Amino acid sequence: MIDGQAFLLALVGGILPALLWLWFWLREDRRCPEPKGLIALAFLAGMLAVPLVIFPEKLVELFFAETMVIILWAAIEEVGKVAVALGFLRSRAMNEPIDAVIYMITVALGFAALENALFILDPLTGGFFTETLLTGNFRFIGATLLHTLSSATIGIMIALSFYYKESLRRTYTLVGIILAIALHALFNFFILKSNGASILSIFLVVWIGIIIVILVMEHIKRMQSPRSLVHPQ
Repeated sequence: MIDGQAFLLALVGGILPALLWLWFWLREDRRCPEPKGLIALAFLAGMLAVPLVIFPEKLVELFFAETMVIILWAAIEEVGKVAVALGFLRSRAMNEPIDAVIYMITVALGFAALENALFILDPLTGGFFTETLLTGNFRFIGATLLHTLSSATIGIMIALSFYYKESLRRTYTLVGIILAIALHALFNFFILKSNGASILSIFLVVWIGIIIVILVMEHIKRMQSPRSLVHPQ
């Protein structure tokens, strides 16, 4: 039986770091911020995606070998995050390219928040407080940013095609999902195969990816509709 206090502590330990990252990323959209209500709903939607992916992940584990399980788990989680983000990506509030990245990151952080809480819960209920602290710290700098990086990749591809026709936007989105799955699967594969010394190197690669995302977001914020670039004669 799960202790109520341990569950609450795990939930707080998962959510608070994710909210800290969310505050950081929302600063990238200060010029025309998204409605706070929609951001809160997107975060909660990301959390909701966690129980939705558990059953298919368990099912995959029963029928496939380890390498394929890693790939399929990544695919299930990335598609799950996109599925719960669709309502926000199609809302009237999404009126500029950068909004796609913001919503995808917000959903990803909600997903990471609940996932991290579940990872923290096991050692916490066993009384292993040092292990709980280490798990929380590693997920704060590793898995949370991995979810951010993979979902931001999808958001970036949607943003880059924001002013294109529908068919091309779908192609860009599909490419973004494939790239996100590849990033996610590679991270999981190398984490599972790594020893203690190489984990920090893997996290470093993720951090470099995050820096690239920030740089690309700066470009996206400067994007303009082709029509606005046409000067009247």
